[in-house]
Amino acid sequence: MTSNRPYLIRALYDWILDNQMTPHLLVDAERPSTVVPERFVQEGRIVLNISPSAVKGLVLGNEYIGFDARFDGASLQVSVPMEGVLGIYARENGRGMLFPQQEMDSGESESDDGEDEPNPPSPPRERPSLKIVK
Repeated sequence: MTSNRPYLIRALYDWILDNQMTPHLLVDAERPSTVVPERFVQEGRIVLNISPSAVKGLVLGNEYIGFDARFDGASLQVSVPMEGVLGIYARENGRGMLFPQQEMDSGESESDDGEDEPNPPSPPRERPSLKIVK
């Protein structure tokens, strides 16, 4: 099954614009294939304003988000893989959605060699019990 992340991002983007607010993306700037202005990255993350007045040629695809924007007067073609989007929210009130960083689809591994890594066994769970307190 494909990831629901691109669909949720597109829906929230439209919802934020419909409410006359400014959509912002929280991005993991250290994710491979991410192209963002490095000088604005803080602690491996960057917040990008993706409102129609701030970007040109916005593409909210299934695999990546891309657009042209100006940063300190210099034009840059920004590209963010969907897995690198940590959240989308409205600047004015913070309403939106955060996504898990380590989301994986239908058993796919995020390792670079393409091999599935076994999941570590979960610790045994104790059976719940009730105690009578007098």
